[in-house]
Amino acid sequence: MPTPVPGGLYVDVTQRLGTISPFVYGTNIGPWTGIPLDMQDELKQARLTFLRFPGGSYGDENDLRAYQIDQFIAECRQLGAEPAISVRLIGGSPEYAAAVVRYANIDKKYNVRYWSIGNEPSLYDTRPNVDYDTQRYNTEWRSFATAMRKVDPSILLVGPDIHQFDEHGGPRDALGRYWMREFLLANGDLVDIVSFHRYPFPKQRTDPAPGIEELRANTVEWDRMIPALRSLIRETIGRDLPIAVTEINSNWTAVTGGEATPDSFYNAIWWSDVLGRLIRQRVEIVAQFAIHGPAGQGWGLVESYEPRPSYYVYLLYRHFGDELIYASSDDPGVSIYAARRGDGMLTLMIVNLASHAIEKQLTIDGLRPAPSAETWRLDRDHPAVQIDDTPMKKTSLLHLPAESVTLLVVQPE
Repeated sequence: MPTPVPGGLYVDVTQRLGTISPFVYGTNIGPWTGIPLDMQDELKQARLTFLRFPGGSYGDENDLRAYQIDQFIAECRQLGAEPAISVRLIGGSPEYAAAVVRYANIDKKYNVRYWSIGNEPSLYDTRPNVDYDTQRYNTEWRSFATAMRKVDPSILLVGPDIHQFDEHGGPRDALGRYWMREFLLANGDLVDIVSFHRYPFPKQRTDPAPGIEELRANTVEWDRMIPALRSLIRETIGRDLPIAVTEINSNWTAVTGGEATPDSFYNAIWWSDVLGRLIRQRVEIVAQFAIHGPAGQGWGLVESYEPRPSYYVYLLYRHFGDELIYASSDDPGVSIYAARRGDGMLTLMIVNLASHAIEKQLTIDGLRPAPSAETWRLDRDHPAVQIDDTPMKKTSLLHLPAESVTLLVVQPE
């Protein structure tokens, strides 16, 4: 979106765009990827707000046990996060799904509000001896959803959790039917939140890990994808529904050690920008994949004994406001996101995707800033830490280091 001020960044504090969902700071967790003992304090500091369980394909390969649900709820309470549970579809039954809801919400009174059915059904037909398509899924999903709602009518159903949704509507089943479109036509009256998974790389299993240039170029697709899904929802069911991205990372493989693999520093820069774009697009739930990645698996926010670079993105965003404010940039290599906090502070998240430092003019309309702004920095030398305050005027010149995220906390004068 072009800025009204040529050659810079622009913020209009008078354009208030609504409340930011508290659940955009989420991740996935499960019996296979719990909270490492040595990372408990760090993960509390990240202030994660949403935990999806059991994450990945585990829930379609195993029945959930009571003690696993109990442990998951304890982890949510430990971190102060909203729980979400996915029940088994392949190998499961409506009666099983209803029993899980009954245990969690009736017997134990855990009040789990968010529920999904199956994980990436659009990949079921790749399993041995499984014949699966959109029609079968939509029929089964409805029978599960109905049984679960009978136990607890207050639950919110999230679906279809298909893999690799894109701006063109994909993926499709063997007969060429789009999974998302068919799901909405069949179950748009029952689902509460429309969800999908997205890992932009690799496009083919044999492709090499992406480089920095590929990751940098990817961020703009999220500004096309969410509006495309909103249009599809309106077209198929005639009204709006909230959107959730319930699994997301740059790479769906466990690759590590590259300049832009999920464990890399540049992945944190990519994630800072993608998360900002999802917030700007008013997504309801965002659940990064995943909370913990042991050595050899690059997905995790933390390893067993230390944080990964993407962890520090959450340390910055915990200072971000909860009311979205209009902001724009004339530079595709620099993004800006603005919000107002409950204490009246204006917060600006500025991402320099480029591999060189840059100076940008920042103009703020609708607010007279105090002479200096509290400043936080994430770059290769600053792990989301506070640095010297930034001098502020109505129009200010900002120095943005290469591959960096800068958070300004601007106090009205």
